[in-house]
Amino acid sequence: MPADVDVSRETKATLKGFEALLLKWNATINLISRNTVDAAWSRHIEDSVQLLPFLGSSTSIVDLGSGGGLPAIPLAIVTREDHASRYFTLIESDRRKSEFLRTAIRTYGLNAEVITSRIEEAPAQNADLCMARALAPCTKLFGYAERHLAKEARCLFMKGANLENELVDARQTWSFSSTAHRSQTDQTATILEVEHLVRL
Repeated sequence: MPADVDVSRETKATLKGFEALLLKWNATINLISRNTVDAAWSRHIEDSVQLLPFLGSSTSIVDLGSGGGLPAIPLAIVTREDHASRYFTLIESDRRKSEFLRTAIRTYGLNAEVITSRIEEAPAQNADLCMARALAPCTKLFGYAERHLAKEARCLFMKGANLENELVDARQTWSFSSTAHRSQTDQTATILEVEHLVRL
């Protein structure tokens, strides 16, 4: 587990169960890259769980383009006992991936739901927090998030090595404040925290 995240033995066992479910479904549905299968625990489970300290007091969280449920499902697993009021909404347009997500939610009794829809067509969620992992460049990502954010809400985006260029582009059409946090699982990756997002 990431250094600043402490989970119980039972929770870790549940995360291991989800990893196994993810890999089982990945054999027929492309949920994660095939070349990351052997490192799924660190590349996907721990990578997702490291967001936990950044969730703060958020109770309504939207995961955009959820795919294999990353980061939402691992986060829902680690918070289900201590934050009973926290609710995750996973938006995913692919029906087969949505079925996987619903299976995981049902299997582990998570406080979450799946909306099978394109992000820009899904009902506005008025969420406290918007998340996405490896989904789109910031300019497009901000447009997706704007639809689903409550006033004064935050975003957490898991970004790669091209982040600085993306932020330069985004500032052409968006006003926002941001903080970049170094990923604990990938030295080339960043957790981008965004606030005060306004379209210019």
